[in-house]
Amino acid sequence: MRAVEAGQAASTSSAIQAYCVIQIKDGVKRKKLAELCGPQEKVWRCGAFFVICGDTRRHRLACRRDGLAYDAKHEAYLLSVIDATLFAQNFVLALESMGYGICYIGGLRLHLFEVDRVLELPEGVYPLYGLCVGVPDESPMPRPRFAPDAILFEDRYPTDNEVLESLADYDGTYEAYLKDRGATPKAWSRVMTEKFSEPRRVDVGAYYRSKGAVME
Repeated sequence: MRAVEAGQAASTSSAIQAYCVIQIKDGVKRKKLAELCGPQEKVWRCGAFFVICGDTRRHRLACRRDGLAYDAKHEAYLLSVIDATLFAQNFVLALESMGYGICYIGGLRLHLFEVDRVLELPEGVYPLYGLCVGVPDESPMPRPRFAPDAILFEDRYPTDNEVLESLADYDGTYEAYLKDRGATPKAWSRVMTEKFSEPRRVDVGAYYRSKGAVME
């Protein structure tokens, strides 16, 4: 509960608090979610598993109670994603400060319609990603990040050539990281072009629209 309170201390747009977190304790549900997430065995084996959700349900119910139409367009969905993510990062930092390890699970979005049935979610609640929590039994080398000057810009966004130069620098760092881990060395930009040159999780938009998210 202390970690949840730390998550709630994160900023929230105009106090809307458009998020919730669902802990999956039921063994049958958790095993099914582990299958839907990949399958990913760690979802089943970790100490605790949570689903981070954008949550506009409270706002919808308040509007209905007061005889008003809920009509907040795409901004409401976007705010719920932002709020949920701010909550999640504070939640995670609190857990890590207590000695736990975490792993975000984007694979939750592989089969959202099936995830929805497992979680029995009402309209206006959007599962965004899972979160594995447990006591780590290893200390892997941290994945390298871009140099700060490739992220922090002054007054303007860099030119395309400047961005490509920063990619070239980072590609070498990333290849060395993979080699040290015993994995096949590959440039970060090559990994990204393989990831983003074809559509994936193509039913994500249809699912969120089915739950009441407006995309315009």
